[in-house]
Amino acid sequence: MTHDRQRLIEGVIALILFGLTIPAANWLIGNAGTVCVPNGPCLVPVWPGIMAPSGVLMVGLALVMRDIVQRRLGALAGLGAIAVGTLISAWLAPPSIVIASATAFLLSELADFAVYTPLQRRRFLTAVFASGIVGLVVDSIVFLQLAFGSLDFLAGQVIGKAWMVLIALPLMYLLRRRDERLGLAAA
Repeated sequence: MTHDRQRLIEGVIALILFGLTIPAANWLIGNAGTVCVPNGPCLVPVWPGIMAPSGVLMVGLALVMRDIVQRRLGALAGLGAIAVGTLISAWLAPPSIVIASATAFLLSELADFAVYTPLQRRRFLTAVFASGIVGLVVDSIVFLQLAFGSLDFLAGQVIGKAWMVLIALPLMYLLRRRDERLGLAAA
């Protein structure tokens, strides 16, 4: 298999997984958690004594998956994924949080893109970590403020999403090492 074909196949897989994180996050927030607040989100523990809406886990993963889409398919595909992801988010979110979900998704993914893009060629792991942190902070603030008019769950949101970014870092290290071994350059 050629490097271009391998990069394309892996990019399409990452794009599909990225797209699946959006409905998963929207479903989780309304349906799964250790406790569900009436007329509010379902919550999961992300740290001792700190709860967060359950969708945080998928949002953290989405930020990393978009980085992989860009690494495999290029910056234009990364921006296209953000646009399509924003539409999916708006379409699938419960009516009460549609604006919050779509706006937070769009702004956080654009923030992730803005940090990841200049760093990724020189320092891939730093780019994934830094862009993920910036994206998850933006997502948390925008979503909580628009959806609930409160930043009460900010710490939990940030911690929950950061867990997914941190869990992904060793996998991104292995991906980069594999790319180097195969001579597979970023798109």
